[in-house]
Amino acid sequence: MWALRRASAPLRNQGYRVRTSYVFGKLEVPYFWEGNVAGFGTTAALSDRFISFERNNLETWPSSGVYISSHGLSTQAGAENSGEEGNVEDNEEELTSGSEIDDDDDVDDETQNELDLPEGETGLAEKISTKGAPSELFNIIWKAPGLSVPSALDKWVSEGKELSRADISLTMLYLRRRRMFGKALKFSEWLEANGKLVTDRDYASQLDLIGKLRGLRMAENYIAKIPKSFQGEVVYRTLLANCVMSTNVRKAEEVFNKMKDLEFPITAFACNQLLLLYKRTDKKKIADVLLLMEKENVKPSPFTYKILIDAKGLSNDISGMEQVVDTMKAEGIKLGVGTLLLLAKHYVSAGLKDKAKATLKETEEINSKGSRRPCRFLLPLYGELQMEDEVRRLWEICESNPHVEECMAAIVAWGKLKNVQEAEKIFDRVVKTGKKLSTRHYSTMMNVYRDSKMLTKGKELVNQMAESGCSMDPFTWDAVVKLYVEAGEVEKADSFLVKAVQQSKKKPLFATYIALMDHYASRGDVPNAERIFDKLRILGYVGRFTQYQTLIQAYVNAKTPAYGMRERMKADNIFPNKALAGQLAQVDSFKMTDVSDLLD
Repeated sequence: MWALRRASAPLRNQGYRVRTSYVFGKLEVPYFWEGNVAGFGTTAALSDRFISFERNNLETWPSSGVYISSHGLSTQAGAENSGEEGNVEDNEEELTSGSEIDDDDDVDDETQNELDLPEGETGLAEKISTKGAPSELFNIIWKAPGLSVPSALDKWVSEGKELSRADISLTMLYLRRRRMFGKALKFSEWLEANGKLVTDRDYASQLDLIGKLRGLRMAENYIAKIPKSFQGEVVYRTLLANCVMSTNVRKAEEVFNKMKDLEFPITAFACNQLLLLYKRTDKKKIADVLLLMEKENVKPSPFTYKILIDAKGLSNDISGMEQVVDTMKAEGIKLGVGTLLLLAKHYVSAGLKDKAKATLKETEEINSKGSRRPCRFLLPLYGELQMEDEVRRLWEICESNPHVEECMAAIVAWGKLKNVQEAEKIFDRVVKTGKKLSTRHYSTMMNVYRDSKMLTKGKELVNQMAESGCSMDPFTWDAVVKLYVEAGEVEKADSFLVKAVQQSKKKPLFATYIALMDHYASRGDVPNAERIFDKLRILGYVGRFTQYQTLIQAYVNAKTPAYGMRERMKADNIFPNKALAGQLAQVDSFKMTDVSDLLD
């Protein structure tokens, strides 16, 4: 049951070391992290960056004394997303009305909140994956302008149309799968106003939509409006999932502890949310969540393994990743298409082409039903591997009646192959459908121009996007900034980002600032690197390992000492690995000594 050996072993690129191990079945959970935490005593607690618990008092969930710390990185992550209202596109339609509607099988798929299928309704997932047309109820909502959805529904009901639970569930599932969250929320609010929310999952679904569209604060406030009899575990786990999706560590930990206080059973779902959260923000905490799962006898789900595979892959610990896979097989869990694609992605990133090719071949072999769904994931990977024949073969499968996501995947693939002409041809086909494209679609094509250093083409695409009425968002900014940076025009990239933020007040992506910072660091431009570093802190991107690596490299390239850098890192709970320690040693060598001072 607990065969996850070394799933929480130290991550190589983080520089963590384990002194002793507590055996978690076959999973080795560290007794303590050397240099960070003193050894466990009889009632020792982990540091503020870990889960605190009484080591010898973990009988049951209500009385175990397990609490997730709300300190350490919590302040940082909480600032990253304070629950401000987000921007959600309602135009993620397929290119053809008969296309399949699928959700992405990615490890971070909206934190896997399992809200799409209401309790008691069966067979809906199968119905929605068929090529049949959506229901009449869905079409009514789809065609109605956002604000007029309630009146359109009132008219539909007044005409004597029956509104069954199956209709409601299937329509909501269609809306969610198409990511039409705005209309889904209007539909849910109309259902509530008409007394049609009758289960805790109905209320949880509405809470989820509020969180997506209006922020965590509004979602949390909504709980108080839910009838007490429906304020159960599923509602709070939904709030937890939204906190994780927002990477709000402080709020996620608060909600997890609230669930403990309410004596809800600890579940694999809740633990998976924490694993997702810590995979993104602090991988050292993964071991502690797994230890908690063992103590509470929570069996890992297949998704638990996927998170661990992804965490290992992101850390370039391929051996550890393969150990998790071996454990899955030993537990009798078959590797599905999604897991194999995840493995292939990390093999590609690690430069292990033979293993990547073998995994992709296995993926296609187990896709016995011949579904086109894996194509959208296979195309970019084959492109990364420079396998043009495979890219062409898969695109020919989709070309006659492509989904928009298949088109985007093909564009990425041809971009990796530096075949800009083929990518442009597919993008033009998407544009000519007349469907309103989102900024994400334009950004996909822009990234192709960026990789090929075609700045003029990129600028033309930005103008085309503006003419189409599609406003720019942080993802578009990211593509434009990187386009300028790749063309060597970092000052223009910096200026563009400053103006974009001033005009929209939206928050740029972490990766966007790092792209600028990397370039300044490569030039040894310490003042600008420090300026970007400070900007990241102001926006709440605090205490990330990458920031310090990039900043210290600026000092290294400038051949100037970085006074007080260790203290700054310690304040952010950042502990250097071997590579970062080497960078610090380099900048230390630039410090003035008494002797050098005399010689000067």
